[in-house]
This record gives sequence, structure tokens and C-alpha cells, in this order.
Amino acid sequence: MATEIRRKDDKNRVLKKYESVRKNGGYEYKYPIGNGKRRSIYADTLEELRQLEKTIQKDVVDGIKLDNNMTVNDVYEKWCKVKRGLRDSTFHNYKYMYDMFVYQDFGRRKIADIRRSDVRAYYNHLNEDKGLALTTLDNIHTVLHQVLELAVEDNYIRANPADKALQELKRSSKKGRKCKEESARALTVPEMNLFEEFLRTDPRYETWQPIYTIMLWTGMRVGEFTGLQWDDVDFEKNLIHVQRTLVYFDQGGAKRCSYAINETKTINGNRFIPMLPQVRESFFKLKELYELADIKSTMEVDGLSDFVFLNRFGRPYNQSSLNRGLGRIMRDCNFKQMDSGKPDPLMLPPLSNHWLRHTFVTRCVEAGLPVKAVQMVAGHADIETTMDIYANCTPDYVTKEMRALNKFFSEYSNVNSGSESYDKRTTVVRPLYDGLQGFFENM
Repeated sequence: MATEIRRKDDKNRVLKKYESVRKNGGYEYKYPIGNGKRRSIYADTLEELRQLEKTIQKDVVDGIKLDNNMTVNDVYEKWCKVKRGLRDSTFHNYKYMYDMFVYQDFGRRKIADIRRSDVRAYYNHLNEDKGLALTTLDNIHTVLHQVLELAVEDNYIRANPADKALQELKRSSKKGRKCKEESARALTVPEMNLFEEFLRTDPRYETWQPIYTIMLWTGMRVGEFTGLQWDDVDFEKNLIHVQRTLVYFDQGGAKRCSYAINETKTINGNRFIPMLPQVRESFFKLKELYELADIKSTMEVDGLSDFVFLNRFGRPYNQSSLNRGLGRIMRDCNFKQMDSGKPDPLMLPPLSNHWLRHTFVTRCVEAGLPVKAVQMVAGHADIETTMDIYANCTPDYVTKEMRALNKFFSEYSNVNSGSESYDKRTTVVRPLYDGLQGFFENM
């Protein structure tokens, strides 16, 4: 009986079945994947190759499909067919995000070849090279993660390479590193006063004035704002009931953009907001303007109508139209400031809907409203979000509070002799505090 000749490498180590030495000195493992086909893996050393072999052998035992030429797009098409439990608007938004940003590029890659570093690198590419904001990347990540999770469930891959793939980019944003995210901040008090004064005095924006006043002094998210109905506004109790969001999304095909009703973003989003005097006045002004222009709600969305904030065609506003309105206001206000002849005129920064919400929450903080009350009014899901606002108050507010703190300590020794102790709210927005604090005391 002939003796089997065992193959060896240049270090006289015996090679196993399917192992071989390459011409460049590296190693190859060429293993069968079924149907007479083979697949190769490569490594610089024999030790590294055998670690990879163990992974392949474990895949065989666990039923991972080795004959796998599926692309990410192939799995995405399966996901589209089997996915259930989503609102139509959410499902169409997911498909839009994938088709727009994944399908023509990352989606063509073979699912078996993707590693977590590849997903991270792609997110960095979308953020740094394409200029996508983290909010957009969040939506892309949501659908891509679900697609890759389906690949795990169907045994095309062992683990989901998108797990935690966005966290590094998010952390880098919070630490102040370069990241192209829309950076909303609160308007300073002088900027806010300029914004309101311009709306009050410029006749071109007479219709917009009550709309943006309500947005500024309620802090509603834009979807909550556009989804408000007149039945949600209680003029007797001076309360606004936030209980839904109105979303505007691209369905694709002939239908194109459409509206849909969703629940509020968070459980705490379903809430009551007290009407401050300027908000109540703005609602009545808006009613008068609509009556004069004969504007009535002409649209029904998921069985709901009679929306508060309408364009001239009687249709509810969407986020883009409100942002465009703010852009025009910023432009015209700044032109007016430049033409005023002042040596260094105050200018409005680029505005968006979220800036107004952020401004309102910051004014609540500056007014001394308790943190739990701010969370309730803003509809934050957790207290950490609210605390982030406290941690990023405007420099003017911090300066005032430090001066007031100094005054408190300087007068502390006189408290027992009859002088009044320091009330920090005297240094900030007293009217806002009185209005909101009274509401919470009477709940």
C-alpha cells in the first residue's frame, strides 16, 4: 500500500486538506461550498489562515449558507416583500432612504463580504463626502440594519455588521469633532426680539406672524405643529392638546408626496401645553386672517381635517414650506438691518423650525422653570434630553446667573437682618416663568 505524501510549507509544517502555499508566500484555503463550487480565503500566515478556517467550519455546523452570492439589494428586495407592522408613510420613507442612498452603491456589495468596518466607513462617507446629517443617517441606518438582520435570520451571515455602526459617528459629533449635522441652537434674547419685532412690523409677513409666534412660544415639534386641529385648542382652559403628528413624505411613483397622521414622536409627546397670552392672541389673529381671505381647510388626512395652520389653498403646511418661510424672513430681516446704517447691526442666524423649538425650551430654562416641568412642556422622552438644554444655555444667561449668584452671596449675610433673600427668577424671563409655573401649580 502506497504511503500518502503529505504537503508541507517552507517551514516543514504539514498542510491540511484544502490548504496550500501561494506564490507570494501567503496561504490559501480553498474549500467546497456545494454544487461542485469552491471558495478561497487567504492569509499571510498559516496561524491566521487556520483561525479563518475555524470560522468557516463553525458556519457549516451552524447552517450558514456558504454558497452565497446574495447582495445587500437582493436581501432588501426580500425585506420589502416580508416586512409588516409599519405605517404606509414609515414604510415608504424607509424605501425612499434606501433607494436614494444605498441601492446604487453599498447595496450592490455581496452580503457575505461585508464587515462592520465597511458599514462604518460607508456612514462616514455619506456624512463627510455627501454632507448628510446625522438625522438622515439615522433613518438610513434603521432600514439598512433591518435588511441585514433579515440576512442573519436567513443564515446568509452570522452577525449583523450594522450593529452599533452609527454610534462612533454620533459620539464624534457630541465631542465636537467634524460632523456635518444640522446644528440647531437657541436664539439669544436679542435675536429673538429682533425676529419678533420684524414679524410684527413688516406687512409682507402679516400672515406668517401669528404662525411663527405660536411655534416659537409653544415649542412644538414641526409635525405636532402642522398636525394641530382647532379641536385641540381649548380657549377656556388656555391649553393646547398635542396628540398627533402630521408627516409629509415621498411615496414614489405617480403619487409622489403625500400626508399621513402618526402618533407623537414619544409617549411623553402626547401632552398639554399652556397657552401664553401671545399664543392665545395669535390664534385669534389667525382665525381673523383666514376669514378675511376665505381660507378653509380643504383636505382630509386619515379621516382628520380642520387643521389650524393652512396655506392659501387650504392645505396644511409641511416642514419644508415652514423652513422656506423662515429662510425668507431671515433674508429680508438681515437686509433691513444692513440698510439701517448701524455700524455693527444684529443679524439673524440661519433659521429652521427646530431652532424655534430649541429657543422656547431654552427660554423655559432661563425662566427658572423646574427641569421636570420643562420636560413635560417639551415632550422629551427622557430627562437627559432636557438636561442637555440646561448644559448648553446661552452665554448671556450663564453670565447673568453668575452675577446673580455673586449678588446672593454678597447679600447672604444680611438675610437674617431683614433684607430679602435672592430670587434668581428676577434676573431672567419673569413673564414666561409666571405663566408656566402657574399652570403647573394648578394641575
